[in-house]
Amino acid sequence: MESLYTQVNELIKSSKNIVVLQADNPDGDSLASALALESILGDLGKEVTLVCGIDMPAHLHYLSGWSRVQKELPSKFDITILVDASTVTLLETLDNNGQLAWVKTKPLIILDHHATTSGIPFAKITINNEAISTGEVIYDVAKFNNIPMSVEAMEYIAVSIMSDSLGLTTDSTTSKSIRIIADLVDGGVSLSGLDDARRELMKRDPVLLPYKGQLLQRVEFYNNNSIAIITIPWKEIETYSSMYNPSMLALDDMRMTIGVRIAIAFKTYTTGRVTAKIRCNSDGAIAGLLAEHFGGGGHKFAAGFKANKVVDFIEFKKQVIAKATELLKEIN
Repeated sequence: MESLYTQVNELIKSSKNIVVLQADNPDGDSLASALALESILGDLGKEVTLVCGIDMPAHLHYLSGWSRVQKELPSKFDITILVDASTVTLLETLDNNGQLAWVKTKPLIILDHHATTSGIPFAKITINNEAISTGEVIYDVAKFNNIPMSVEAMEYIAVSIMSDSLGLTTDSTTSKSIRIIADLVDGGVSLSGLDDARRELMKRDPVLLPYKGQLLQRVEFYNNNSIAIITIPWKEIETYSSMYNPSMLALDDMRMTIGVRIAIAFKTYTTGRVTAKIRCNSDGAIAGLLAEHFGGGGHKFAAGFKANKVVDFIEFKKQVIAKATELLKEIN
């Protein structure tokens, strides 16, 4: 792994214009990781362009810098660094509009922590450590190569770690994760300040409260209540997504219900496309395996996948439930 860290450093040193890319499912870890890299690479004198194929979801706007993420690749770049993803299906938007072909013409570095994913064959360097977040991986690479990190960069790394570990409370949290947070605090990061900013900017529109109630009333339970599922149709996606991701309004409540081991939020589109977000408790840590089976990826507590041209959603949902049931039995 250390040789890969060295290779990453050598590629960065030899590059002037760098694209930092997120997949089509941006979350707190991916955006914070991208912003951390922007800060670190910018301090090294690099020209950095943040790219994601889709608009940043409104619930991520609490992270200062989100508006710098654009949907188009720059006309000139030397390398691409993909953060928090190592599955080509999660780059569908860039693939559909032809921009992925540009990415393939330059060296691609993957910095990820989703060990269950199959990888991207055209990547030059893939670092897919088993870590709590991509921010932790970036911290390791920077520390190994003695690359300085500003307080701003360290703040973004802290957000990344805290986001994917649910505040250092998941089973994936290690003593190393806690030591990194301690180092970041010693470096000037204020965890309370970051959380205050997050809470203030994540306040929701009042119309979302009754909508959340409607969502929770529609939750379905399967396999002796161990699997909780919500389905969000296109009309609701269209109405509410600009204010908040409908899936995230319900998933935590579903996951925290007695007996539930895995919570799944489906979104259905008029084109036949279906996406799924998966969140698991410690006794049902199969999210990555379930997502990978359906062409997606993630880690054992949080993952996602998408399927195009689903003709019969009811039948497709049954297949997902059956696979989830099978995987839960295997870890009993």
